[in-house]
Amino acid sequence: MKHKSQLKIYNTLSRVKETFEPIKAPFVGMYVCGPTVYGDAHLGHGRPAITFDTVYRYLSHLGYKVRYVRNITDVGHLQGDADEGEDKIAKKAKLEQLEPMEVAQQYTDTYHRDMLALNTIKPSIEPRATGHIPEQIALVQSILDEGLAYEVNGSVYFDVLKYNERQQYGKLSGRVLDDLMSGTRDLDGQSEKRNAVDFALWKNAAPEHLMKWESPWGVGFPGWHLECTAMSSKYLGKHFDIHGGGMDLMFPHHECEIAQGNACNHQDPAKYWMHNNMITINGQKMGKSLGNFITLQELFTGEHELLEQAYSPMTIRYFILTAHYRSTLDFSNDALKAAQKGYKKIINGLKIAQKLQYVQDDTIGIDEKQVQQVEQIITNAYRAMDDDFNTAQAIGHIFNLLKKINSMYTGQLHPAHFGKEVFENMINTYSTFITEILGLSEEKPNNQEGLLEVLLKLYGEAKTARDYARVDEIRNSLKSLGIVVKDMKDKIDWAYEE
Repeated sequence: MKHKSQLKIYNTLSRVKETFEPIKAPFVGMYVCGPTVYGDAHLGHGRPAITFDTVYRYLSHLGYKVRYVRNITDVGHLQGDADEGEDKIAKKAKLEQLEPMEVAQQYTDTYHRDMLALNTIKPSIEPRATGHIPEQIALVQSILDEGLAYEVNGSVYFDVLKYNERQQYGKLSGRVLDDLMSGTRDLDGQSEKRNAVDFALWKNAAPEHLMKWESPWGVGFPGWHLECTAMSSKYLGKHFDIHGGGMDLMFPHHECEIAQGNACNHQDPAKYWMHNNMITINGQKMGKSLGNFITLQELFTGEHELLEQAYSPMTIRYFILTAHYRSTLDFSNDALKAAQKGYKKIINGLKIAQKLQYVQDDTIGIDEKQVQQVEQIITNAYRAMDDDFNTAQAIGHIFNLLKKINSMYTGQLHPAHFGKEVFENMINTYSTFITEILGLSEEKPNNQEGLLEVLLKLYGEAKTARDYARVDEIRNSLKSLGIVVKDMKDKIDWAYEE
């Protein structure tokens, strides 16, 4: 492995940080609940995508061979996340007079567009729920065979009370079944369920229902929770390493997945359960159902009443990484502007790091204090990532490394102060963390480099000719484009305005 890691992951199931030990090292199986594709992706979708992209990147950096599966939910997710109401995609299809698969395709495409903009790596496999109906029907049958489900009028429900006699229902979320029972309204005689806590594995479809399939119990469609059990076990096996998703999926979705996995496979689906926290607006969870969301495209264009300006995809990525994934992240224009500044500082550092060359100078000795500081900073950056992927702390340490890089750039320190090996380790670590681990890339305006070279040449000529009006004109023109001219002792350079 590239870095000797003592990676610890906070396991929602055990509620403690556990040393990461894959089931079959060096292979790692990771399943993440993807989007229900009935609308444009918003900032709340961006967080799990970036969180688990970073997990994927870091595990890969450590030398693990990761199979990353993230599903597309294109059927079965009903309004209110329960077992009643209309399918979210079918509802949208009716409103727009489209086929449900047109809606699913349209928003799968826009999701992919936005994920590409955020520089997330494509998952190894991206299964769709509608592509796995036979597997889901087989799972329903096996749960029925175990005596943990019952069929009513063409629908099949999971019997939570019977399951709870064998296994604890609620162990992931910490919910107590007695409390759940007392907290639900009594069944009014209209429901087919034996108990309000039971959940649908297969739902009978009304004649007007748009998305339906033949099954042993009649024409219907799968339950939302069942889809992930079918797809994760198909591609990662009955027991795999990491299951991830947003905290809002912990109950009931992931709790039901654990129950289904134990019912038909006699074991928990995943060894480690990871949940990113919510993005909030004024302390309230951001979500489509609440109508308080900002789509990623609105953030990129600035076209939303809550936005004071547009924020680039890398600014959004950086913003999400500046908080630990398990802490809430509150949206504000000030926070996004600070993220924009931080991102540009880091990218300016990357530009400098890529230009710096090691130059041996026998008149300059190695400064042991500087060497120790750099080695400690690098150790700290990796320790932060090993401590449950603490990107917020890692970024802080990377800024400390940037101070050293900037000091070499301005001539306060010389590469020879560090020695060739430490100098190269510093430059490589900085570049690796920014691009490979944190997944930040430079956002260049079109034809930027060539145009800037020409303008800086003209700036230098005007300066030599003492044409200060021209100097100011070029400087101000570049500033209006977010570019700052830097007058160095021996050269003229540029940076993004921070």
